[in-house]
Amino acid sequence: MASTSVTPNATPEVQASHGKKRSTWERIKEYRWSYAFITPFMLIFTVFTVIPVIWAFFLSLTYYNMIQPPVWVGMENYIRLFLDDQLFYLAVKNTFYFSIVTGPLGYVLSLIIAWLINEVKYRKLYTLIYYIPSITSGVAMSVIWMYLYNGSKYGLLNYLLLKWGIIEEPVLWLKNVKTTLPAIMVTSIWMSMGTSFLVFIAALQGVPNELYEAALIDGATRWQEFWHITLPMIRPALLFGAVMTVVNSFQVFDITVTMAGFPSTLYCAHTIVGHLYDYAFLRFEMGYASAIAIVLFLVTFITSTVLRRLLSSRDEM
Repeated sequence: MASTSVTPNATPEVQASHGKKRSTWERIKEYRWSYAFITPFMLIFTVFTVIPVIWAFFLSLTYYNMIQPPVWVGMENYIRLFLDDQLFYLAVKNTFYFSIVTGPLGYVLSLIIAWLINEVKYRKLYTLIYYIPSITSGVAMSVIWMYLYNGSKYGLLNYLLLKWGIIEEPVLWLKNVKTTLPAIMVTSIWMSMGTSFLVFIAALQGVPNELYEAALIDGATRWQEFWHITLPMIRPALLFGAVMTVVNSFQVFDITVTMAGFPSTLYCAHTIVGHLYDYAFLRFEMGYASAIAIVLFLVTFITSTVLRRLLSSRDEM
C-alpha cells in the first residue's frame, strides 16, 4: 500500500484538506485533455473580455483623452457622474423605463407566440416569419418603422388616425417628448422578439410528448400542461432568454439614434449607452466614459444574477 503524508494522529480537518488537494490534482490529471480543449476559449475570453473589463476599470480612475497618456484622478469620475451629471440620471431613468417595459413584455410575448406556433401545422414557416426581424439590420428595420411614425399626414399611422377621425392634425411621433420613447419601445419589442422566440421554440421541441400524453390521460387542461410541464421543462431556455432580454434592453442605442436622432428632442430618448457614446466618441473623455461603462456593467451583472437566481432551481444555483 502506498504511503501517505497524513499522520495517523492528524485531525479530521487536516485529513479532509489533504484528501481534497489530492483529489483535485488527480481530477486535473484525469481530465487533462478536457482542460486542453477549453484552453483556446479561455485564452480568447481572457484577452477579449476579462482584460478589457480590467482596463476599462483602470481608465475609469483616470483622465484620458486618447491623445495624452492617462492621468490618475482616483474616484473623481464617479463623483462627477453621481453628483454633478444630471443628464446621466435622465439616461438612467429612460434606460430603466425602457427595460422595465420592453424587457418583460417582449419576453412574455416571445414565449406565448412560440408556444402557440409550436402547435400549428406550418411551424417552420411561421418560425421564419417571426425570426426575420432578428436577422435583418436594426437600422433598416427602424427606417421601415419611421414610415409608420412619419410626422406628416402621409405617415401611415397619422393617415389612419386622421381617416378614422381620432386625431385632427398630424402628430410628430418621433419629435414629441411624450411619444418618442413609447414609439421606440413598440419598434424595439417587435425587433427583439426573434432571438428569444427562436430559443423558446427550440426548447419546446425538446419537451417529451409522453409527458403531454400522460397529462391528457389524467385530464389536465392546456393551462395545467403549460404550467406544470412546459415551463419546468424549458427552465434553462427561460433563464437564457431572460438574461439576453435584460442585456439587450440595457444596451439600447442604435434604434434610438436612427429613429429619434442624436441627441433626441430634449434628450427624451437618451440612454446610458448613448451617454457613454457622447463622452467617448464626441467629447473624447475616455476616462469618464469608462466610468459610465463600469456602472452599466455592474447594473447589468446584478440584474442578470437576480434573474438567474429567480429562474434557476435549487440544484442549478
